[in-house]
Amino acid sequence: MTDAPAPRPLLHFAPERNWINDPNGLVFHRGRYHLYYQCNPDGVIHDHLSWGHASSPDLIEWEHHPVAIRHDDDGEIYSGSAVVDRGNTSGLGAADAPALVALFTHASRHPSRQRQSLAFSVDDGLTWTKYAGNPVLDRGTGEFRDPKVFRYEGPAGSYWVMAAVEATDRQVLLYRSDDLTRWTFLSSFGPERAVDGVWECPDLFPLAVDGDPTDVRWVLLISLNLGGIAGGSGTQYVIGRFDGVTFTADPEATGEAIDWLDFGRDCYAGVTFDGLAREDRTLIAWMSNWDYSKYLPFVGGPLTHGMMTLPRRISLVRVDGRLRLRQQPIAAAVGEESVTHDIVAAAAVDLGSLPDAGRIVVRVDTQDASGFVLRLGGDDADAGGVVLAYDRGARTVALDRRHGADEVHESFGSIETMPVTGGHVLELVIWFDRASIEVFADGGTRVLTDLIAPQQGRVLSIAGVGGEVRVERVGVASV
Repeated sequence: MTDAPAPRPLLHFAPERNWINDPNGLVFHRGRYHLYYQCNPDGVIHDHLSWGHASSPDLIEWEHHPVAIRHDDDGEIYSGSAVVDRGNTSGLGAADAPALVALFTHASRHPSRQRQSLAFSVDDGLTWTKYAGNPVLDRGTGEFRDPKVFRYEGPAGSYWVMAAVEATDRQVLLYRSDDLTRWTFLSSFGPERAVDGVWECPDLFPLAVDGDPTDVRWVLLISLNLGGIAGGSGTQYVIGRFDGVTFTADPEATGEAIDWLDFGRDCYAGVTFDGLAREDRTLIAWMSNWDYSKYLPFVGGPLTHGMMTLPRRISLVRVDGRLRLRQQPIAAAVGEESVTHDIVAAAAVDLGSLPDAGRIVVRVDTQDASGFVLRLGGDDADAGGVVLAYDRGARTVALDRRHGADEVHESFGSIETMPVTGGHVLELVIWFDRASIEVFADGGTRVLTDLIAPQQGRVLSIAGVGGEVRVERVGVASV
């Protein structure tokens, strides 16, 4: 059974109909960003998994395409990646017309078996042919999945590398290939750091520290479920070094602490695009959580079908002597910004109405107060809505989305907490629509993403906690 097309989202990519989860096969080719994604072409539940497809010239306006790689008798089409086979190493394209090559997990249920298969496209990613020699990599296990492939160029040589996971073993396995069809084992990483859930959707890529091409580290993304920082699904990252064979965590970069990509409940399975320059590394994640994704309402409303997060340009920066990922959102152009300066607030002060979707930039001096509460509320500024609370002493920002959550699902209501650098002045950049919020703090080195109970008729208000605060600037703009 399929359902009616969803209304066009104001901020985020969403499918026209049916189920969606992980982004797959992210690739930039001939001036277009291609987003493949887990979908059910036949209904609204997590079943018959295949690869949906959309493309965009700018990561903002998306064109929907027919299902790209459909489930078959060998199994469902689970997560994977796509590359541009420049040099025609696979022989599946031509030297002057390289093929797009996708590596994905073929998953059968009876018996449970997961192995890696290949498909290729010679028409710029619109239609795909499954490779006659599938599977191209089979360990004979039931939890071996999510191949992320990239081209390695370094002291060890020039070849393809695959990062995949043995999910329940909490291991990232690295393989190499010269032609994308024959793979040999290199090394493994893990289990370490966050290991409370299965590991999924790895990604491994180099970034220059503070833009310095002479100081390059490698970043390993690992999604896990359960065991995320906010409960349920989450994504950690490990900074280290990769010599073409082995990835080694850098203790000077990360210490023994766990670094989280996002402190909210709804940023999962994020991976990056192939085909972009190192300085343009861009990530998209699924905006949901396995705790409740199967129970969200699929008939009408802005939570229908599921969404992706805003695309995010990512970089590696040093903050207080430690390396962190910085995420900078890519979103539609905003309209004229409504700006207010120098407002003093102890009790709640109305800062104006909010559009259905847009951006808030707020900079607050807490002065002698212990913090402040920013409310994206209903018509009554004293109740309801989504609440962001800054605790200066604890150096945290907490997001409370419990209002209206019971109407979504019993496990939906929650409060998420994100560490920030702290101090008496805090600036937040907030992207929102009727059913989601993405909060960027500390210049994008701290991010919190949550779905929210659908909102209408909201106003923005602020109140000091334990004293007066000064709102140095608040700007609200719609998209």
